[in-house]
Amino acid sequence: MQRRRGQPLTIWRTIEQTDNRGNKVKAADAANPWVVKAWTIPQRSAKAEVPGQQKINVIRIGVNANLDGVELWSLVHYLGRTWDVVTPPAYHHGSRHVRHWSIDIRERPNNG
Repeated sequence: MQRRRGQPLTIWRTIEQTDNRGNKVKAADAANPWVVKAWTIPQRSAKAEVPGQQKINVIRIGVNANLDGVELWSLVHYLGRTWDVVTPPAYHHGSRHVRHWSIDIRERPNNG
């Protein structure tokens, strides 16, 4: 998928919160979703063929926007499913037309 005509996805950045026991924990910021257009490239997948196995689906997304606050505790909503961030954002520098940020995301197992 081309970057300019990419598909919309929602990213929730990571924030630090204090839990009910006073511990500082990192979690996705559900109050401030960030909608961006992204292109995707499938990375790897494994289909569950017998009961007890887990389906693994990993894709790489690329966006033009700066991804401040996106870490391994962030969440992504794409194609009607929830995805976890697997790799931190990586900046790819080049000319103005090709520079972008990329992230690998993994589909959550409870998506079906």
